[in-house]
Amino acid sequence: MSSVSSSPKSVEEIFKDYNARHTAIVRALTHDVDEFYNLCDPEKENLCLYGHPNETWEVNLPAEEVPPELPEPALGINFARDGMNRRDWLSLVAVHSDCWLLSVAFFFGTRLNQNERKRLFSMINELPTTFEIVAERKHVKEKLTADSGSKSRGSTKKSTDGQAKSTPKVADESYQEEEHGETLCGSCGGNYSADEFWIGCDICERWYHGKCVKITPAKAESIKQYKCPLCSLKRSRQ
Repeated sequence: MSSVSSSPKSVEEIFKDYNARHTAIVRALTHDVDEFYNLCDPEKENLCLYGHPNETWEVNLPAEEVPPELPEPALGINFARDGMNRRDWLSLVAVHSDCWLLSVAFFFGTRLNQNERKRLFSMINELPTTFEIVAERKHVKEKLTADSGSKSRGSTKKSTDGQAKSTPKVADESYQEEEHGETLCGSCGGNYSADEFWIGCDICERWYHGKCVKITPAKAESIKQYKCPLCSLKRSRQ
């Protein structure tokens, strides 16, 4: 489980803690990636990736304390390992790790005033995210909303009878490209492209390249309700 570096209180102390944990997680997903990959055995119980304030990382079971001493990272990252492309899985772990890093920083920053919180976020925002480093991208702005993909050509959504159907091609191609310009694949982080098949998760409403989740247009026609790999993983643990 994650350790606390003597409860950082100032903006600088919290940023230093964030930076150290961030460095540790980046190392796990890049330099030490083979070791990390092997530790995330799907046959093991729910595992989490922790970054510590001494810049070391750890794959371990979640904290047993309720509530935990610190916010906990994504649970069960090992279960999806063999069901996804390796790079896509690492990108997914990176995204969840970024969420965890921010949650820990603002857990420590709850007693900061408005200007201090703004300064903390500004300092954090100057660093590339874990996802940007792992996916070799710089400052990608992710926007995955239900309506952002509602009219994409080749994507799927539920019809009134519950069947998954391909959305009709929008007449105005320029409008379509503009509407989906910032939509990213929930698996690989790639940008929307009108000439590729996309499918939307009916649970979390994220959108994915069909090829990233191994769903073809023909297969999508027979799916009544599509659940992405992450939502299927969550469902299996309930």
